[in-house]
Amino acid sequence: MLPRVFEMFAQGDALPDGARGGLGIGLTLARRLVELHGAGRGLGSEFVVRLPVSAAAPVAALPQERGVAAPPATLRILIVDDNQDAAATLGLLLELGGYATCTAHDGEQALAAAERFRPEVVLLDIGLPLLDGREVARRLRAARWEHRPVLVALTGWGQAPDRLASHEAGFDAHLVKPVDNEALLQLLAELLARGAGHPAWR
Repeated sequence: MLPRVFEMFAQGDALPDGARGGLGIGLTLARRLVELHGAGRGLGSEFVVRLPVSAAAPVAALPQERGVAAPPATLRILIVDDNQDAAATLGLLLELGGYATCTAHDGEQALAAAERFRPEVVLLDIGLPLLDGREVARRLRAARWEHRPVLVALTGWGQAPDRLASHEAGFDAHLVKPVDNEALLQLLAELLARGAGHPAWR
């Protein structure tokens, strides 16, 4: 792969379960950005961003500012993504909005966390190690829990066959990465509004 690794949409071999790690555009974009800046060996740059902390930030008002109804503080959301930074960032966003969150980073962790945490919503990546997201969804659907969690696929694959496969695996919604935070909050608000089959959503 070394001669092709910076080509657009270049990808290595698929994992044993057929999942791939991404769309194959990140390294191409990185190379083009470097070329546009005239950089090369020994000519790199360092960028530092400092974000001041504001103690007066209206954290609790975040959902209302975006036109989204505030969730109940006890609503539990399980975030499953093998990209630990992405999972942590999404968890922080949802916690700022008043949700209780838990994260997992592979399929087996997801099932163990779901059994312990009993989430009302599962935000579930498809391309996971050990067990892919569709298999995790099937097993969650087969679990004999008192209440049925809402399953939302978060994936880089958004074509019609991908959405159909998600639906057949038991997902209630399918969002394509990078997920728009406002769209996700709106989806959660819509689930809250219609109950989603769970007393905590009413």
